[in-house]
Amino acid sequence: MTKRIILAGVLGGIAMFIWTSIAHMVLPLGETGIREIPNEQVVLAAMQANIGETSGLYVFPGPGLGPDATREQKSEAMKHMGDMYAKSPSGILMYHPPGRALAMGKLLGVEFSTELLESILVVFLLAQTGLASFGARLGFVFLAGILAAIATNVSYWNWYGFPCVYIAAYMFIQIVGFICVGIVAALVLGKNVSKTA
Repeated sequence: MTKRIILAGVLGGIAMFIWTSIAHMVLPLGETGIREIPNEQVVLAAMQANIGETSGLYVFPGPGLGPDATREQKSEAMKHMGDMYAKSPSGILMYHPPGRALAMGKLLGVEFSTELLESILVVFLLAQTGLASFGARLGFVFLAGILAAIATNVSYWNWYGFPCVYIAAYMFIQIVGFICVGIVAALVLGKNVSKTA
């Protein structure tokens, strides 16, 4: 039965990867809520001149504290963050200096590996439940997909102000990916998987 669980996980991962590829390369879902920067070259030149060669995830406006700030200094700065957000633009920036390789093969490989691992894990959990009907199995994986989709996406909307349409699109992509896994798993596992599998 373990072989069938692994097979269901692998086939489910392939199904999820096919769906997410379609969602990003054929459908407009992968671009939903994303815009290009106006006057991009001017903004990029300013970023390169001021951030330079230091890759990182940046938040703005920052509290104006150095890396060695004390807890008291951080606490005092937090009292003024509301005013800073009201008076200046705010957001987050993932910055890489020039020279970053865009190795599509590697990126797709990591994406596929991630979705494969997600699929194998959720199928393993499904096998522990002893659920036997197609609908129950699909429902279990569907709920796992909802859990996975809200785990980070809602926080990105809440804390960083990601566009609602972006969050909705990415949650939809993830949930449908899990539905694909659920369909495959429900079919491949058959009726004999129990908690002792």
